[in-house]
Amino acid sequence: MSNLVFWLTVGFLGQALFTARFLVQWLASERKRNSVVPVAFWWLSLLGGTALFSYAIFRRDPVIITGQGMGLFVYTRNLMLVGKARRRLQAVDGGQEGLQG
Repeated sequence: MSNLVFWLTVGFLGQALFTARFLVQWLASERKRNSVVPVAFWWLSLLGGTALFSYAIFRRDPVIITGQGMGLFVYTRNLMLVGKARRRLQAVDGGQEGLQG
């Protein structure tokens, strides 16, 4: 596989992951009958964004590098916030179980 074919594959894979996040969000919202953003949205954003960021570096495209680079911070921060909320819920649930038991 040539270097260009490899990077085109990375770019198209990143774009596919990035597009899939919208489908995941749409399906989750339809199921809930409310607009929701599932955790999978942020993981697909991070994975797709990382692949597109890598492809942009290969292409030396400052517009895509900037756009995807900034997005990676947002996706990572949202995953950190989700993790923090889950830990908080576990602490509350764990504390209540201790009081009941």
